[in-house]
Amino acid sequence: MLIIRPEEPDDAEAVARVHVHGWQDGYAGFMPDEVLDRLNVAAWAQRRRDTGTADPEHPFTTLLAERDGAVVGFTTFGPYRNNQDRADLDHTLGEVLTMYVEKAYWGDGTSGRLLTAARERLAGQGWGAYRLWVLRDNRRARRFYERAGLSPDGERTTYHVPLAGGAPPLGLVELRYAGRLDG
Repeated sequence: MLIIRPEEPDDAEAVARVHVHGWQDGYAGFMPDEVLDRLNVAAWAQRRRDTGTADPEHPFTTLLAERDGAVVGFTTFGPYRNNQDRADLDHTLGEVLTMYVEKAYWGDGTSGRLLTAARERLAGQGWGAYRLWVLRDNRRARRFYERAGLSPDGERTTYHVPLAGGAPPLGLVELRYAGRLDG
């Protein structure tokens, strides 16, 4: 049975594991292997602890998808980040910042339940619209968001991926998608 619940401080490592696996499985083929291979669950978990993502006073909320006691997915959402800057928030719009699900649960409804829960919480804040950023080359995620009623709004940016050995960062195009929460 799938349970959707808020993140708690002890969940940092489980969420980080899903996050790392999400990058490794979801971005394979367009993100360099050297980047995916160096991802470190312990480091990502510590970053979650350091930023206090499970703190109720944090401006963003993370909900987890749990099956049989194991975290298999998560989504983080809150006010819209102007220029993707967590210090510059627009409290008139919502945003889904992240959503990752373990590959074994792709297509089984877990992602849809997470997105529905996030949208319900965003709407509960009084927002009528929300946004999210998705890598242009992540066609699977783009199809999912389009089926969920979101569409590209014409905004784009470049996500800079650091590479090893002093190589210049790789620029991956991100597209902004928009959706309504009030209808």
